[in-house]
Amino acid sequence: MDDPTNELHAVLKAILWDNDGVLVDTERLFFEASRAFFGAVGINLTADDFLTFFLCQDIGIWHRFRELGYSESEIIEARSRRNAMYSDQLVQASSLARPGIPELLRALNGRPRMGVVTSASQAHFDVIHRNLPMRPSFEFVLTAEQYAAPKPHPEPYLLALDRLGLPPEECIAVEDSPRGLQAANAAGLRCIVLKTELTRGYDFRDAFALVDSVPQLAGLLDDMQCDR
Repeated sequence: MDDPTNELHAVLKAILWDNDGVLVDTERLFFEASRAFFGAVGINLTADDFLTFFLCQDIGIWHRFRELGYSESEIIEARSRRNAMYSDQLVQASSLARPGIPELLRALNGRPRMGVVTSASQAHFDVIHRNLPMRPSFEFVLTAEQYAAPKPHPEPYLLALDRLGLPPEECIAVEDSPRGLQAANAAGLRCIVLKTELTRGYDFRDAFALVDSVPQLAGLLDDMQCDR
């Protein structure tokens, strides 16, 4: 990975934020809901499995259901039940915002422009943000229903760039997962990776920068020359 200080003064007109794991601490809840659901049918979902099949490839472990003889219609129904378990966890959670993120968004105060590019469904995004103050900070939110090919495909970020009407070199993405980084890079974006407990050991060698905490992220963004 190149030293990001060499590019700190590149034009920055917009930030595109991932949601789960970046704005909110929900990747852990999704892992827990998935592990409990799969465990009930005899499938052990490890943290390494979650990183490989969910955070790198975004394919889940439904292939193991097929190996057990489940039909495609049964898998669709199982996915719906797993998603319902996750929704219940979101509703029961007392606070989902990643500490420091609401304050960082307020400090940025609309400069640069900001949008959300998430693999979450609109329903899950709405539940997550129902009591959070972040949505007014964003010009738009792109959820899974609004594009055909999810991350790691670049389509979500290409759609966001089209919404902004800006070239990728004037924007930056903030991600936490390997598939998010791959999608951002494939769209021509610089990408800052904010590490989480689930991805802390992963080698994000293609990231523009790696940060371990929200204060580090805030400091890096503050150092970058924003369009004011």
